[in-house]
Amino acid sequence: MARIKIDLPDNFSFTTHIPIRITDINYGGHTGNDAFLSLLHEARMQFLGKHGYTELSFAGVGLIMKDVAIEFKGELFYGDTVSISIAATDFGKAGFDIYYKMQKEENGQAKAIGFAKTGMVCYDYQLKKIVAIPDEARISLQ
Repeated sequence: MARIKIDLPDNFSFTTHIPIRITDINYGGHTGNDAFLSLLHEARMQFLGKHGYTELSFAGVGLIMKDVAIEFKGELFYGDTVSISIAATDFGKAGFDIYYKMQKEENGQAKAIGFAKTGMVCYDYQLKKIVAIPDEARISLQ
């Protein structure tokens, strides 16, 4: 069975730290895959906010997630704090990729918890169509 393998970029321009809440925990006693995706979304919103953007206000257009891939590497538990590093790369005419490196500290060392990639596309919510990346946003995120 083929497995997802995410090749991370060498450099990350942003890192945030998010505590794991009890609502992130599933019946298996660890973070569920739905909560994992929510953590990525929170980190992405913080990353965009650092640049003065949101997903609905991205230099005059919106953003929509076209695809997502997650490579699970470890578990997160209630009380853990996950460190999520982000890099925006692979800019095209209308979209770009965001890479995520998720880690937690364990025994004084950074332990990989997961890697992810989301394909982001610029979108005009009024016209309901994909549009070009504004130059301002492209320059700001690189």
